[in-house]
Amino acid sequence: MQIQKPMKAIQSIISVVVLMTTLGCSQQYEAVNTVQVALPNQEKFRLILGGTDVGGMLVNRNAENIIIDYSYSNNGRGSSSKEVLKLSDTGLPIDWRITGKTVFGNEVDEQFSLQDNMAYWQSTAEKGSAKFNNSAIYIAQNASPYALYIYATALLEKTSHSLSALPSGELTITQVDKVELKGISGVLVNATIYAINGIELDPSYIALDENQHMIGYLSPRAVVIREGLEQQSKILSDLAASLNASRFEKIAKKTTHLYEKPVRINNVRIFDPVNMKLTDSQSVLIEKDKITAIEPLVDIPKEGEILIDGNGGTLIPGLYEMHGHMSDNDALLNVMAGVTSVRDMGNEIEILDPLIEKIESNQIIGPRITKSGFIEGKSEFSAATGEIASTEQEAVDLVNMYGEKGGYFQIKIYSSINGEWVPAMAKAAKKHGMRVTGHIPAFSTVDEMIAAGYDEITHINQGMLSWVLDRDEDTRTLYRITGMKRFVDLDLNSEKVQNTLNTMVEENIAVDPTIVIHEFGLTARNGKTRIGTKDYIDNMPVGVQRQAKVGLLNVADQEEDKAYQLAFDKIIETLALMHKKGIFLVPGTDLGGAFELHRELELFKKIGMSNVEVLRRASYDMANYLGYGDQLGSIEVGKLADFFLVPGDPTTDLRAIKTVSMVSKGGVIYFPSEVYPEFGIKPFTTIPTIVESN
Repeated sequence: MQIQKPMKAIQSIISVVVLMTTLGCSQQYEAVNTVQVALPNQEKFRLILGGTDVGGMLVNRNAENIIIDYSYSNNGRGSSSKEVLKLSDTGLPIDWRITGKTVFGNEVDEQFSLQDNMAYWQSTAEKGSAKFNNSAIYIAQNASPYALYIYATALLEKTSHSLSALPSGELTITQVDKVELKGISGVLVNATIYAINGIELDPSYIALDENQHMIGYLSPRAVVIREGLEQQSKILSDLAASLNASRFEKIAKKTTHLYEKPVRINNVRIFDPVNMKLTDSQSVLIEKDKITAIEPLVDIPKEGEILIDGNGGTLIPGLYEMHGHMSDNDALLNVMAGVTSVRDMGNEIEILDPLIEKIESNQIIGPRITKSGFIEGKSEFSAATGEIASTEQEAVDLVNMYGEKGGYFQIKIYSSINGEWVPAMAKAAKKHGMRVTGHIPAFSTVDEMIAAGYDEITHINQGMLSWVLDRDEDTRTLYRITGMKRFVDLDLNSEKVQNTLNTMVEENIAVDPTIVIHEFGLTARNGKTRIGTKDYIDNMPVGVQRQAKVGLLNVADQEEDKAYQLAFDKIIETLALMHKKGIFLVPGTDLGGAFELHRELELFKKIGMSNVEVLRRASYDMANYLGYGDQLGSIEVGKLADFFLVPGDPTTDLRAIKTVSMVSKGGVIYFPSEVYPEFGIKPFTTIPTIVESN
């Protein structure tokens, strides 16, 4: 399914993933002037994703309104919207209508208006009203990237460079950099980069020219840029990556605890994944990156040690997110959630390798990353991720490239690959010691891919669709989603289903089901807080809370609603049958991990696992599956110190893993309650007491 964070960014500027309360850039710039040159009647922009032009934005002005048309298409999916916007004399929205559809087809119908000094708004997430005193700006939920320009110009008019936000919160703007861009005619354009904070967890970056007109929106992967400057998009994406890196490096420097003395975690019960039980209260000693002793409790710090009081809580081996697409913010938030290891399921080499290097040198906070080599076929539905092949030979060459580069656990095959190429790709992968996983390529079946050399199936729907779709139905399109309605009538005792499952058992085929993303897609509805977020959503910024009330799909009527709900029930039933048969299931989210992985593990209980079995699967079993069992997966003397502390007992209530008070990754200590305020997240626990010996 693959919902990546950059896709959220392009669908709606307010759907980025992480908010900063202070910008991670120390440069100071002089105050800027407001717009001096009239805006043109028409502006054109292109959307560049991963170096590929995937869409555009057209802005027209008349005497009363700004009309914005925005659309893009990527990976067999697309989003489109039309906005009609009216501004006050001070640049604040006073009437705003947005219609269209989201990337997975959910209908957009959002409106903001003023009536008798009252502001009214309604969207898929909410409706509300407030007194309007001409000093608050409405933050649209489904706006195009041009909304950032509206916010920026209004903020720059204010001496404080801040505005109250509707429905709540505050927006601020900070100038963070300058860069020179060259247009196709050779004309130089001086761009000033601003960060707008207060919308989501991340700052949003916008580039303005000398006249304070919009040049573009920039992020590490997605850039919306003025027509004629498309060749400069990489400069802006690299700059966004640099700004992100600077921010996350500052957070790491501020919140990373790398003690020179041995650290003793005292008064903790340890979850033993081998015997699947808790120990009595003990203390765990860390020296450098390893566990050197597990001993009885102590009353005071031993000489030369630092003592962290576990206060009777539970120490759990670090969790594994087995379906990630890592970025700076995902990396940090996973560690804060006790996820110390991630299997990256597809990324650009130039993004992932520097990220790993920075994590390993403690420049930024992040998990241990296991790499997958992403290979897609060239088509009108190609995903703008990883590497793309046009022929079988090119596909095999890409496999060999990953193999020769080294450090890849597997290759991941995507939907536009020709299924007939897979045997040759799998053969090449096995020669390099890499496993083979992926989607079921369009017009192929799960049985064919197992026979071709797959070791694992990515996403449970990919396998199940083989049982319900005709061969000519294209899973590169939304058939991969809407086709799941047919699961309702699927007979799991039928010959075709049983043949596949029995073959999977015989061939030792694993499944990466990503249950939580299917729960999101099939059961989330507009206006209702998504069930998987309820235990943490009140601690999140308002933008995240709003997004938790938006469904993924457009649901036409009650009949379709029921069909999607029953389709999810059939997925759970299928996975329960797989688990019963002994098919190995690995927990991953494709939603960024962190809090989402906690929900994924809750859903593993629905397929027949106990709390202790779930904890073992997410730690010990995954370490062994990926080949790290001699160093990770359990809290034992001699192993790397990857674990986290929670106040409660997850063996009796699995939800206890959601309140993490301390994390150790290789002996480096983090306290989430120190980190979360940097993102506008209200901490879940207090910081443990720390005592250093005299």
